[in-house]
Amino acid sequence: MRELLIEVAGKYDQQAGTGTDVPGQQVLRGVESLGLPLPTGFVVRGYGGQGSASTCPWIGVFDPEINDDPKIGLYVAYIFSADLSVVTLTLQQGVTELEKKFTKKKDFYSYLEGNADKLRSTLPDVLLEGWPKRPSFGSTGERPLAYESASVVCHRYEIDALPSDADLSNDLHRATNLLQRVAASEKAIELDWSDVGLVVNFKGGGHAKTGGLGGFQPKSSAEYKVSIAAKEAMRSRDHERLIEEFGPYAETRGFVPTNVHIHPKDVTLRRAEEQGPTGAEWLVEAKVVRKGNVTQAVREAVGQLKEYSYFLYREAKHPIPYLVGLFTEDIGTYATYLETEGIASLWQTEDGWAGSPLAASWGLVD
Repeated sequence: MRELLIEVAGKYDQQAGTGTDVPGQQVLRGVESLGLPLPTGFVVRGYGGQGSASTCPWIGVFDPEINDDPKIGLYVAYIFSADLSVVTLTLQQGVTELEKKFTKKKDFYSYLEGNADKLRSTLPDVLLEGWPKRPSFGSTGERPLAYESASVVCHRYEIDALPSDADLSNDLHRATNLLQRVAASEKAIELDWSDVGLVVNFKGGGHAKTGGLGGFQPKSSAEYKVSIAAKEAMRSRDHERLIEEFGPYAETRGFVPTNVHIHPKDVTLRRAEEQGPTGAEWLVEAKVVRKGNVTQAVREAVGQLKEYSYFLYREAKHPIPYLVGLFTEDIGTYATYLETEGIASLWQTEDGWAGSPLAASWGLVD
């Protein structure tokens, strides 16, 4: 990644246009084939403008399960300053389609900044240290100003003092983790178009209640339609369905499950007879095994469980929780691997639920 950023800064020329023979444009168009060390499942693309060259070229990093269209959704990007002396790693909101809804640029930028602040507020403070929200790209152009306003978090690098590839990789993994957290929170944001513009509020409640699970309110597991500008897509709530079905089951095992007001955690458990603040807590991370890719589901579960345990418990001076990975299907030998990491595993079967020896020792399965 370090070599690529230096090459873009050295070869990009806004005055040279966007032709296929322009060196800087060639570099950007070729980033997909470079085999960059991206987080699992992510894809990368370079952008130097269409028709006329961009004032600030950039490289987008996308999680296809969240969004792969920079015009409308959330993504991570390396955006270069107008003079190419600085590149900023930023968590961005798509601006192109939304911009069409505003007649005044001032209102558009104001909306982006307000929404960025709301999205940022969903992240734990400890994860934001050293990551300000507003970059500066050194241009008064409309698009660079929109990128500045749309940034949720960012990290700035001087091209002449870029860190090592290892440090850049660590920062990218941190940014993509924040992307996934913010994307999950975005589902709770309500967009309300009115005569005065776009009003953004967080939805309260909105979950379907189930009988004695006071702190457990599963979302609907039905498919739902998302309409963004002229684009519509059907999304499956497999993750929510997994949690919805696990909650009542956990109650039958003598636990009280909670998934309300605990973001970014999926579910926490406490023994029914130990509901005081000193009672043991189980931290449950739910993962859907997609297309048989157990490896990715387990990796994501381990990363999030370890991270949450450290930042949300250890760093916050709370008792360290027991860790549980919850899956939609049998994870095979990975159950043994998770046990060596102190993580119990549970998965759905045709007849109900099964789990690892550690899960059984805690009473989560027989």
